[in-house]
Parts: sequence; C-alpha cells; structure tokens
Amino acid sequence: MRDLLTDETKLTARGVAPSEPASAERPRRQRMLDALGCSPVDRPPVWLMRQAGRCLPEYRALKEKYSFRQLVQTPELAAEVTLQPVRRFNFDAAILFSDILVVPEAMGQGYSFREGGGVEMDFVLRDGGGIRRLKVDGLGERLDYVARALKLIKAELRGRAALLGFAGSPWTLANFMLDGGSATPHARALQCFRSDPVTYEALAGKLTEATIEYLRMQIACGVDAVQIFDSLGGLLPREDFEAASGRWIRAIVSGLRGRAPVIVYSKGTRDWNSLVRTGARAIGIDHEITLAEAALHIPPATAIQGNLDPALLATGEPGAVAAEATRLLEQMRSRRGFIFNLGHGVPADARMENLEALACAVQKFV
Repeated sequence: MRDLLTDETKLTARGVAPSEPASAERPRRQRMLDALGCSPVDRPPVWLMRQAGRCLPEYRALKEKYSFRQLVQTPELAAEVTLQPVRRFNFDAAILFSDILVVPEAMGQGYSFREGGGVEMDFVLRDGGGIRRLKVDGLGERLDYVARALKLIKAELRGRAALLGFAGSPWTLANFMLDGGSATPHARALQCFRSDPVTYEALAGKLTEATIEYLRMQIACGVDAVQIFDSLGGLLPREDFEAASGRWIRAIVSGLRGRAPVIVYSKGTRDWNSLVRTGARAIGIDHEITLAEAALHIPPATAIQGNLDPALLATGEPGAVAAEATRLLEQMRSRRGFIFNLGHGVPADARMENLEALACAVQKFV
C-alpha cells in the first residue's frame, strides 16, 4: 500500500533528520535503553507522549486525506505517522501511532469519534453477560495491522532510535467501555468496582489477559519497550488505586516476564507503593506532581520519566520552554535513569518552534 503515501511522506524517507551526522545516529536507541536500566548516559533521552500526529503539519496533511481510523489501521500510514516526529526532532524514541481503544475493538466493542469531540463506543458494556461476550482468543490476528506497522517502523528506524509500543491499563479501558465512550465525569467504572466487585474483576481480568497478549505481540515484533497508559488513574481515591488499577497493571508486567522494559504512566496517581510494586522499569510522572516528590518515593533502581507541562508548548514562548526544560533537567542531574517527557500528551495546538526549543534544550544538555 505504499502508493497511499505522497512523495513527501513515503516510507522510503529515512527515520532521522537528513542533517543528523552519522556518528550521532546509533547512540539514540542505546541512550533510551541505558536510561531505562538506570545506567549512565551522556544526556537524558527525550520523547513525548502524543508526539506522533496532532500538531505536526505533515500529519495534518495526511489527515486531510485519511480518517484517524484509516491512519491507525493501515500499516504503511501508521508507520509514516510514527516516524514523522523522529525525523523532524531526532527524538530518542518513536512510539507507535495507534489508540488504546484498539484492544476493546478487537474484543468486540468498537469505537468511533464524535463530531463534537471525544470517543463513542459502539455500545455500552452493562453487565456480566456483555463481559462474557468479549473475545480474547484470536486477539493478535484481529490486531495484525499493528504487527505489520511495527515491522515497517522497525525496518525504517534501523536501530537509530528506540521503538516503543503501548497499551491502555485495564482501569482506563474499563471506564470507556462501561461509560460507552468519553464521559464528564467518568463514573460507572468506580461505581461497578465498589458496588459489584465480581463484575468489575471479571472485566479487569479479561482486559488484563487481552493486554498481555497484545503487548507480547508488540514485543515479538521488535519494540524495545512498552508503556502502559493508566490515563484515568487519578480518578481513583488513593485507597482504591491498588485494587482497581495497580494489581492489574502488576499482573500485566508480570505476564510479560521481563521480555521488554515496561514504563507505567498513571496520571494523577500518588500511590507510590502500588506504582513501584507494579514492577515497572520506569514510572511516568504527570505535570501536576513534582519530580522532586517522585524522586523521594521511587527507588534509585527505577527510572523516572517526565514531566514538562504540555500547556507550555501551546501558550509559552520558545525561550520559556527551553528554560523550563533546562530547569527540570538540572533538577534531575544527579539521578540516573531520567527520561525527559511531558506530563501528558502533546496538545493539538502546540507550536512547532516550542517543540524545537524543547528538543534542542534536552539534546544540548551537558
């Protein structure tokens, strides 16, 4: 399907910026792997959540021709979008362009996007009968388009940058599935967890099984690490986090059996014991939690990832972005295993000059 791509965006383009010296190509992947292992690095590696898509002009050009779902489900297009930010900014890692909701879709509960914004599931998951109808067997075959995209990306990167896979946490997926899509606020998952724990555990258990299979498939396709997005973790009171989310993330990490490093990002969560007990190689920190607080609770053998406020990329000036990035880098200078990232995803209205300033600040940090 390479004819789907224009001359400007075809996959034969290199996975690095043309101006990057050959001597600088190889260390980027190793830099990311070393940081995940809390080994010494020349500088912290940098990649950004939601770096693929949204604000990039080359992505917007593709969005004029293809829907989001077409981009996700067409391996050549998903690979192209994944590679775009790595070419433009020389990030140390590429993260697969996809969506956490491909797992519920592969299990039998599809999703779409509302015209006014947000996600709508094909139906609302209401009871144990609906959960029993969700299918885990054959999940890998139904998500074969992801495997094909990863193989294309891996071939194009040629070891220059690390390749990251990902999946949503059972708790976060359960919120979308039980509410029937985006909701303000999400409420039915917490209600189910508290009032009908048997039903909640049946759903979380099935999602855990599906996620293990999905991430194993990604690892088999050559990803260097995977991230679990617990984007709605902060909806849980601290006393409920372990039972509703933490234990299921821990089961996923355990089920991967060390085949690849795992990064756990749980937005708004301060149950440090539960996060550390997941067995994650790195813990992502959102921008509402300081890196200093995180460093007090996360042991030195676990990497820390974060945590520039993404709003600054839209509302700030390049100098302010560079200064804040440098401040965070200086704060973590003495800590091995620091990976620079945002505290959430790149906003759609992020300015290119601000992303360039961020990348430059990290890449020149000594």
